[in-house]
Amino acid sequence: MAKRRPQERDLAWTPLKTRTESHTKIKLTRCGKCTLGILMTLAAAVLIGLIAYFTTCGKTALYYHISFKVKNIDYDSRFEKPYSNQYISLNLKVASLINETFHGSKLGREFINSHVVQVSRSKGKALIHTVLKFKSCHKNNAAKFRDKIESMLQQKLKGKTGSLCIDSSTFRFSDMEMPTAENLLNTCCGQRTITRSGNKIAGGTNANEGEWPWQASLQQNNVHRCGATLISNSWLVTAAHCFENSKNPKEWKASFGLLLNDPQVQQSIDNIIIHDNYHYPAHDNDIAVVHLSSPILYTSNIRRVCLPEASYKFPPNSKAVVTGWGALKYDGSSPNILQKGQVKIIDNKICNGEQVYGGVITPAMLCAGFLKGKVDACQGDSGGPLVSEDHKGIWFLAGIISWGDECALPNKPGVYARVTYFRDWIKSKTGV
Repeated sequence: MAKRRPQERDLAWTPLKTRTESHTKIKLTRCGKCTLGILMTLAAAVLIGLIAYFTTCGKTALYYHISFKVKNIDYDSRFEKPYSNQYISLNLKVASLINETFHGSKLGREFINSHVVQVSRSKGKALIHTVLKFKSCHKNNAAKFRDKIESMLQQKLKGKTGSLCIDSSTFRFSDMEMPTAENLLNTCCGQRTITRSGNKIAGGTNANEGEWPWQASLQQNNVHRCGATLISNSWLVTAAHCFENSKNPKEWKASFGLLLNDPQVQQSIDNIIIHDNYHYPAHDNDIAVVHLSSPILYTSNIRRVCLPEASYKFPPNSKAVVTGWGALKYDGSSPNILQKGQVKIIDNKICNGEQVYGGVITPAMLCAGFLKGKVDACQGDSGGPLVSEDHKGIWFLAGIISWGDECALPNKPGVYARVTYFRDWIKSKTGV
């Protein structure tokens, strides 16, 4: 027989009056529980509604353009180069000022970021152009939201502005459409939304969306032939030998995105310029530039790489990454997903060794890979980029995939057109 619990036994022998009072208390307790349950349900519903509301409205991005003159900074042509110390320092100062304006304010949670997109000259001083991005629930009341932002900025620029001496009378504020704003926010060269790099193309691994945003595919009659690298919103650089079968721009298109068969953007081509001193089948001067029929808009996944100056050095044994949709092994199949492979730059003297390429490597060429083989560019990668990251995390184009003895063989690393050698030629043809 089961034992009764003490409270059951006690309740059974309670006098009638006491039992009635006890039942009343129990009923009240149950009623309280019901009320509490209802309140908790209502609270949960309100919370879910708020989460849903803010999640939905948080998807609304608003963009603004501001400009102002800085009286204590002289205009410097180096501001035009987003990887220069002068530009980076100025951008940090401006970003700090704008962050200080909004962080801790009523708009702090809605402010996303700001970025200096251009520095122009105004009577010898620096005129700063900056794009601001917000995510707001005020889409239906955008005018009031805009006025709040403008008012806060005006007040800030009239007060303490740190090391920047700002002429507040030059302040201008305007709305921006998303495509134009995102294009400007992503105009800086050599920067990525994803910072994971390759660790081992032949012997490579799948790339991630946005990891190598300057990579393009050159397609002849909708068939992938070569890789290419975006160096501006209108120009690509690639290998000259890619056009040996056809130089007709009408047969060619450029596509961008992680997947070869499902590109994010595809663009027609209106001009192909091949180096005057390239003569197939020789490997010398294996470089060409390609002009897009209309400028491409930059996004977080489509950006340009930085071009090094002619004097820039890529030291032997430094790390680099090669990317492309080429064969995974010699005469093998090609992937749909962009491949990446981490390699090392090899000194030309070593690459010209008797056991390697026996003296055919010229100053216009650059070797990269491993003498033991295993990781290398392959067929279909030609024209694509070999990039290297500097100490500030900015990626520069070191080489253009050109040739090699099969793929990933020992003592046969990949050979690339050396970009620094052709830097002046690229600028003469593209203005970049």
